[in-house]
Parts: sequence; C-alpha cells; structure tokens
Amino acid sequence: MAVEEISTQARETLESRIRTREALIGIVGLGYVGLPLAVEFARAGMRVVGIDVDDHRVAEIGAGRSYIPDVSSAVLQDLVKRGSLRATVEFPMLAEADAVVICVQTPFTAAKEPDLRFVVAALGEVANRLHPGELVVLQSTTYPGTTEEVALPLLAASGLRVGEDYFLAFSPERVDPGNTRFSTRDIPKVVGGITPACAAAAQLLFEQVVTRVYRVSSARVAELTKLLENVFRSVNIALVNELTLLCDRMGVDVWEVIGAAATKPFGFMPFYPGPGVGGHCIPVDPYYLSSKAKEYDFNTRFIVLAAEINENMPYYVADRVTEAINVHARKSISSAGILGLGVAYKAGIGDVRKSPAVKVLERLGRRGASIAYHDPYVARIRIHGQDYASVPLTAEEIGRADCVLILTDHPGIDYGWVVKHASLVFDTRNATKSVGAPAANVLKL
Repeated sequence: MAVEEISTQARETLESRIRTREALIGIVGLGYVGLPLAVEFARAGMRVVGIDVDDHRVAEIGAGRSYIPDVSSAVLQDLVKRGSLRATVEFPMLAEADAVVICVQTPFTAAKEPDLRFVVAALGEVANRLHPGELVVLQSTTYPGTTEEVALPLLAASGLRVGEDYFLAFSPERVDPGNTRFSTRDIPKVVGGITPACAAAAQLLFEQVVTRVYRVSSARVAELTKLLENVFRSVNIALVNELTLLCDRMGVDVWEVIGAAATKPFGFMPFYPGPGVGGHCIPVDPYYLSSKAKEYDFNTRFIVLAAEINENMPYYVADRVTEAINVHARKSISSAGILGLGVAYKAGIGDVRKSPAVKVLERLGRRGASIAYHDPYVARIRIHGQDYASVPLTAEEIGRADCVLILTDHPGIDYGWVVKHASLVFDTRNATKSVGAPAANVLKL
C-alpha cells in the first residue's frame, strides 16, 4: 500500500531505506513480544539490533538459543550467524537505527496505578540518540495518551520536529505466547501516529513483516484498541468465573453448561473458568484503563469489578481444595500434601508472570500444606518464600500427594493416567474431560 508523499528529505530517506530493506531496526526489550518481532524483521532481510538489560537473554541470543517457544532456536541461530540479528545490553548501538520499536514491560504499582518506568527509561535512551529520519514506535501496552503525553515530550526535548524530522507512532502488540496457529506475521497490526506522516511511516515499516496493517486516526485510538481487546477477555472470563461459583452452590457442572451453550451457532462465544488470570496483559490492562478514566471523572465500575472477580479466583480455589482435603481425605490442610500440575499462567509455555497457579499454591502453603509441583516448562520457581524444583511426574509422586491439583492444562500429560494413580484430583481446567465417565476421585472447579 502506498504511503503519502511529504516534502522532507528525512521522510524520503526513511521510506527508501525501509523499502530496500537497508534499514537498521532497533528492538528494545527481547521478551515474548520483542524477540519474535526482531526475528521477523531479520527474516525479511533487514539488519536488526536487539537491546535488553538482561545479560542472560543477550547471551542466549548470541549463542543462537531461543528462550521463547514461539521462536525456533534453529531459525535464531541462522539469523545470528548471518549477522542479520544481534543482541546487546548497550543502548549506544541504537545511534544508527532507522527505526526503533519499544517492547518493554508495563506493570502496575502496588496501588494498581500504571508503572511506566521501563517505558520512560527506554524512551530516554532513544531520545539521547534521536536523529533526523528516525521512526520510533511504542508497542508496550499502556493507557490511552501515553504516546502523546509521555513519549512525545521526551523525544521533543531533542529539538527535532515530530512528523517532519522524526516520526512517532503506537502499534499495540498482539502476541499470544504458545499459539501455533497465529504467529507474529499472521496477526494484523494496528498503527496510529502522532501525525499522518508518522502513521504512514509506521505502516510502511510493519508492512514488511506482517500480512496486514490496519491504520487508525491517532496513537490514542491504537492504545485504546489494545485495552479493549484485553478488557473484553477479562470481562467474559469474569462472567464464567462468577457463574462457576453459582454452579458450585447449585450442584451444576459449569463445564457442561458452557459446552451446551457453545452449540449455538450465533450470539455466543465460549469462555472458560479457571483459577484466575495471569500473564502481563489481562490482569494489568483493566487498571491501566481505569486509572486513565479517572482523569475524565469516569469510573469504569464494570471493568474493575470483572478484574476483581478474576483476582478472587485463586482464593476460591484454595478454599475448595481445603474443603476437598477435609471431606475426601479426612485431613486438615495443615497436614496435607499437594501436588500442583502446572505453574505457568497458561498451557504450553513457561511464563509464570502473575500466574494464578502460583497464587493458589502460595495460599495453600500458608495454610500449612506441603507443596510440590510438576511443570515441564518451568524448572524452578519460588512459592511461599521457598525455592522449589519441578518434580518428575511419577506414580510415586502422585501417590504421595493427598490431592493432585491441576492448575495449568499443559499438553503432553496423560491426565487419565494421573487420575488412575491419584487418590484425589481437583481439576481447575477441565483437563480430565478426556478421561470419559466421571471418576469418583475427580472434583472440578
């Protein structure tokens, strides 16, 4: 798709270097978002330099070893050997970059207010080296207005004019770690710029590596688009989580209810309950939106309530497990052994950021339970102030536990075999649905 022509030499040079694949692309933050994007730019024939403050990540990339399931080590190693992709902790390497994409984390504070220190730090490094003809794109999920109110003033201190000397845009990340159906290249990219020229430059850049770029009228629209996507999920997950609590009181299987409702070919989209929500986006984004809404004397009551319902699920699960141990094993939780299956926040990956599984195990540990876990993707983790290593999933380990607690439905686990060897299974993910007839020793969320 053609982009608008502008008279500045800076814009013409940037456009030419992107089209001819001569552009040097800087990626700040090499996690689940940044590394796959860096790989796509390198595979498209551009030179890529990745910046990360984590020495371990940089060393792994230099050795051609991927620490992210979505990136093949073989592909990474080839790109590194060819010199298409390199990683460093040194920000001065960005001085020659034609485009810089910022993919750093955006957590919230203890008071659940936006914490932009990583974004601000990255922007500060970019601003120190900003030069004519450079494109800066913020990808980190944040509240509407961040690009205009935070990024723009920091970069404007250089004296360069946005939309003429340099270009600034926002393009939300849409990464779904572990998703084998949709890769970075397959997912449409939304872009919004500070000026039309900024949006056009960002559009051209991402058209080199994704199949479709959808351009919106402003960076603020692009920022709010990302929050809508994740708040939509948060609200619907909260709906089924609350329904789960009701079904428990009514003695109805919520999984059967959802399965039946999902047979309707229109007007219904199935969401599923669980021990809570995890990862970087869904637990965080409602509060980013809520915080910004307060500046407009607006309370996002519905959105915050949904987030609170999801946050309460680990406590609910801990209560259910405590009751199950008492009733079925005739033991106090303080003398019970718990084997958690999965500590990652979702199946098929090793990411434990804000994982509800960890919260459940911590809660049970505080009640005196003896905790062990098995996760093929997470070798070690800290639970309830103690370091734990993943135990092998053996009949002996299963038999030792008073309750096997399925918290993450990782692939490759024979849940029928687990049920066969366990005295009690509490399943928060409906992973035992493949077992067939309901087993007497299986309780579900």
